Amino acid sequence: MIAYDEALRLLLDAAAPLPAERVPLERAEGRILASDIVSAQSLPPFDNSAMDGFALHAGGKALDAGLELAVQGWQAAGDPGTHGAQGAWEIMTGARMPAGLDSVVPVEQVEILDSHDGKPTRIALRAPVRPGQHVRLRGQDVNEGERVLRAGQALDLNARTLLHAIGVGEVAVAARPKVAVIATGKELVTEAAQALESGQIRDSNRPYLVGRLRAAGAEVTWQGTVGDDVAAFDAVLEQALAAGARVLVSTGAVSQGRYDFIPDALRARGARIVFHKVAIRPGKPLLFAVLADGALYFGLPGNPVSAAVGQRFFVEPVLRRMLGMDPEPALYLPLLADARKPPGLRFHARARVEADERGQLGVRLLAGQESFRLMSMLQANAWAVLEGDADLAAAGSHVRVQGLGHHDPVRLVGGERS
Repeated sequence: MIAYDEALRLLLDAAAPLPAERVPLERAEGRILASDIVSAQSLPPFDNSAMDGFALHAGGKALDAGLELAVQGWQAAGDPGTHGAQGAWEIMTGARMPAGLDSVVPVEQVEILDSHDGKPTRIALRAPVRPGQHVRLRGQDVNEGERVLRAGQALDLNARTLLHAIGVGEVAVAARPKVAVIATGKELVTEAAQALESGQIRDSNRPYLVGRLRAAGAEVTWQGTVGDDVAAFDAVLEQALAAGARVLVSTGAVSQGRYDFIPDALRARGARIVFHKVAIRPGKPLLFAVLADGALYFGLPGNPVSAAVGQRFFVEPVLRRMLGMDPEPALYLPLLADARKPPGLRFHARARVEADERGQLGVRLLAGQESFRLMSMLQANAWAVLEGDADLAAAGSHVRVQGLGHHDPVRLVGGERS
């Protein structure tokens, strides 16, 4: 066995960032920026009113209540720029400020003294006016030439909204890693609604991995199941590679049983086994290899949580490297109760991050950490990572906490006991 940190180093050494491609902004949801974005314009693009009211010239001095002003013109949102001179201009929210005017008084704070054809022609201030009040200045949000997004950032809704606002219609993003998922085992039934015969189970690993991989930025180009047969495995591996997969993820057949054929099958194809078995739990038999054509191969154990750990802590870091993303940050939170762990192994535990009545955060390991249990995956809102040689992590000690996927925030829950 090798340590997790050494395994991760070997994984990242084998991966390289993918080239960039340009896509329309409306098709860039969730994609990863390949280069920084510098705004070519200011936001707002011009000084404009934050209120329905009247634009005035204060000139750096407060205007007193009671001041009477003639209304020189009227400015609505979308009207072109104009010169304001002196006096007041009726103005609508978002309308461009007439040149020479620098403050806005809300309509509720004026008295209409005269009007013509329904338009005010003379007003009096009901309240003092501070210089510059209720005006959104050009560039107050974004300056022309300002870097607004960095390479490696995900284009979520907020990022795409900002890019649309500053006139970016196309972006350079990292190409999606092309991934295949292969579930091995003659006991597997693919269709969820299919009745099970004696000894059969449904291949829940495959849809789980496909969903997680897509959410992590991959394009799943092939997925399927195969029995415990080397010839059939070779055939589906060829199908996956023909579909363009450069990262292959399988479940099962990597331990030391009679039907754990994948290590030898890969060697027979000329693959280089980089490591096989890592000092972790669950998922110790995990295998990583580089195929003869350079494609990366992850052989994950077949138990559902072991496969989930392999995807989360081995495959996802490689996808981040391929997408040009920075290493994933982590929280460190105190344990809310003593936690048992396998001595000498890095333990990836399903956990819940909780906030107490004072808003203080902590993490609690869930009961039922066996690697076949799916219900605990449903109940968890985070992974807690316990390291060290001891078999007990004491309450109050700080442990690494990561989301269920690097794209998933840790969803807080109240202080109830699990």
